[in-house]
Amino acid sequence: MASKLTVNGKAVSVDVPDDTPLLWAIRDELDMKGTKFGCGIGMCGACTVHVNGQAQRSCITPISAVKGKDITTIEGLGGEHPLQKAWIAAQTPQCGYCQSGQIMQAASLLATNAAPSDSEIEAAMNGNLCRCMAYTRIKKAIKLAVDATGGTQNA
Repeated sequence: MASKLTVNGKAVSVDVPDDTPLLWAIRDELDMKGTKFGCGIGMCGACTVHVNGQAQRSCITPISAVKGKDITTIEGLGGEHPLQKAWIAAQTPQCGYCQSGQIMQAASLLATNAAPSDSEIEAAMNGNLCRCMAYTRIKKAIKLAVDATGGTQNA
């Protein structure tokens, strides 16, 4: 049975069972490869997307849970998001595998807190793992995005 979703502002339909993880619908049915598979149990954050503006692990989110909701993937940020620009400026990624999930988690943080403290950044990013240990550069990039927006507008 086809499920109607809104992904990156566009109405789409995916013909998958209701228990299919959102991750596989995004990657395999919609051919958007930015969202990554990491652990499959929602622990690493590589698969992070936004559902109604909130960071959510797509590997453990069934399609049935997102019908009628707005889903945003890394592709939905469009490449010009302040965080994406900051990631490049700070030369944040090493291997880059987890970075789309890191950016999506950070974007969720900045959407609710335009000028987070170091401890707020660390708390918000705590569940996103980076095997390359780029945590210092990730925090630097988030702070660069805050600086670029003046900490007054939500990124």
